[in-house]
Amino acid sequence: MSEQLPGVPEQLEPLVSRVLAPNPSPFTHTGTQVHLIGTTDLAVIDPGPDTPGHIDALVAAIGGRPVRAILITHTHRDHSPGSRPLAQATGAPIVGCAPLALDDAGLRSDASFDRDYAPDRVLAEGESVSGEGWTLTALATPGHTSNHLAFALPEAQDEAGALFTGDHVMGWSTSIVSPPDGDMAAYMASLEKLMHRTDRIYYPAHGDPVESPQRLVRGMLGHRKQREGQILRLLRGAPATIPDMVARMYVGLDPRLFPAAERSVLAHLIDLRDRYLVTDDAALWRPAAEPA
Repeated sequence: MSEQLPGVPEQLEPLVSRVLAPNPSPFTHTGTQVHLIGTTDLAVIDPGPDTPGHIDALVAAIGGRPVRAILITHTHRDHSPGSRPLAQATGAPIVGCAPLALDDAGLRSDASFDRDYAPDRVLAEGESVSGEGWTLTALATPGHTSNHLAFALPEAQDEAGALFTGDHVMGWSTSIVSPPDGDMAAYMASLEKLMHRTDRIYYPAHGDPVESPQRLVRGMLGHRKQREGQILRLLRGAPATIPDMVARMYVGLDPRLFPAAERSVLAHLIDLRDRYLVTDDAALWRPAAEPA
């Protein structure tokens, strides 16, 4: 797909367009993709950061059409803060995930939790919002964050269905899972959940649309299982700290991404500890003792 310019609407299919926010970073790729759903009336998914030029671009893309809802997949600051000025500009309610007020220490300064997020309505699994010719139904996909939702659009092109996946499945990288709110077991279960769906296409909040979603999700599950196996093999060689493991597991990684890699390794270790496969003593991790 051609390079997307910030603030310039791009039509992806009859019911779906997107506007790129001007917030590129090593963690957001080219920026947050804001999706507009509908033709005569709209929903806006993940309006992104609260920056005046970006909100102005969204209002211009809306073009005076009624906005039925501003939907939020999760409350990292590159996704939800723009909901407040956009709601003021359009009169639309903010709906979607539940609010959180947690620190994600050591992960990423551009996407900590949005403490001011206050939805007008929290959507539970299977609940929907709708407009003329479109319906968006919430799908709980915890793991990246505990409150993460995806939104299914059954009326997408050819009635084959589209899924707006937020950060759970992205079009350029695997998702960061950062404890204490990020949970690797929940993340893997959410990926397995998607394997039982038949959506034609995914529209993530970062990167291009995913046109072979089942293949990508299968690969993501395999990647995480390979990482788990790599951790267990390293620890069988000798007890190790997380920084030692990251240095050996992520050869050639951009140093700016080391803190994120450490958080993902921690998420794997917590999951392995919960399954009685590893133990930790302060910062040192080792395989669990074999039963006598």
